Amino acid sequence: MQHRILLALAATASLGFATAYAAPVNYKLPEEKAAFTPGAGIEMVQNNCTACHSADYIKTQPRGEKFKKDFWAAEVTKMIKVYGAPIDDKDVGKIVDYLAANY
Repeated sequence: MQHRILLALAATASLGFATAYAAPVNYKLPEEKAAFTPGAGIEMVQNNCTACHSADYIKTQPRGEKFKKDFWAAEVTKMIKVYGAPIDDKDVGKIVDYLAANY
């Protein structure tokens, strides 16, 4: 019994020691270089997508005319259903149309 108490105390003390000496990590984000292309729906994209993504990140997504609208519809749906993006259903079409037209 005493052995278990001593182990518990040692574990607790070591956690406190590690926490006391943990230093915060600071880093500088790179400056954003891309900008959203002006167009219908840009406000929806800026208000909904930039909470998590930069224009740089959105511009790195695959391009191609064949499945463009389907691709962006699937991406926006994934952001809502998988990642919990708080995008109103009424805004989804405008966001998809903007992204399909500009990326």
